[in-house]
Amino acid sequence: MGESGEYETAEPAPHRRTPGADHARLTAIVDDWAAAIVANDTARIAGFMADEWVIVSESGITDRKAFLALVASGDLTHSAMEAVTPPRVRVHGDTALLTARITNTAHYGGQRFDADEWTTDVFVRRDGHWRCVLSHITPAAPPTGS
Repeated sequence: MGESGEYETAEPAPHRRTPGADHARLTAIVDDWAAAIVANDTARIAGFMADEWVIVSESGITDRKAFLALVASGDLTHSAMEAVTPPRVRVHGDTALLTARITNTAHYGGQRFDADEWTTDVFVRRDGHWRCVLSHITPAAPPTGS
């Protein structure tokens, strides 16, 4: 917690704006966000999201408020989240796209779900800080021959 009593994100003060610095910063943010999700820490998770954040999945669109409410209630928890591939990071000015293959273990409604997914996160830089505005997940195809 910061001196104000509010949770702070893991993102430090903005650094020089270079492609390499942006790539490293965004990769670290995604890793820190995954750690917050596995910790089921609603305040930390929220710190990585813009107010208008949504996630798009096979079940449709879920907004920030609904997602965070599921985590806060304990109805949605995660016990694992691992990158299978390094993230593909593309920065276009103050917008960045990160795509990676992720495996995770979630519990929803008392049931365990193991997922292997491709994720794409869209980040925008506002006031020198990166915030995610959209996450999209799609199941990864099973390996050939399985």
